Amino acid sequence: MIPMSVRRARSLPLAQRGFSLLEIMIVIVLIGVIVGLIGARIFGASDQAKYHLAQTQVDTIASKIEQYQSDTGNLPPNLEALVTAPGGVNGWLGPYAKEKDLKDPWNNPLVYKVPGESGPYDLISYGRDGKPGGDGVDQDIHHQ
Repeated sequence: MIPMSVRRARSLPLAQRGFSLLEIMIVIVLIGVIVGLIGARIFGASDQAKYHLAQTQVDTIASKIEQYQSDTGNLPPNLEALVTAPGGVNGWLGPYAKEKDLKDPWNNPLVYKVPGESGPYDLISYGRDGKPGGDGVDQDIHHQ
């Protein structure tokens, strides 16, 4: 004798039967592909936004360096001098920046060199990879 639950399943119309395991797996794979494509675009846009934020941040820190120089008559010896007053400096009116401002959006420290290769100082973010050189969002950002 056939159990009642099996008889009911056979008697259900085709539209009321469930999906097979293969159909469910195909749908899951398709959803994964779509999410992967959308995610790649979103994360790519995120890196572009961080790159533009780093450009703005480098320019902002450069203006704070110039404010420090205007107040003290000298360039800061290092970026930390924008956060806490270095010893023996007259006219310091800071803090000019916060500690977190001294790192780019990828959490890499900004590079500050006195004297600079292209002027009185160089201020650089090495981009997403944190290394000199690179292309795209890994490209160095120099203060002009």
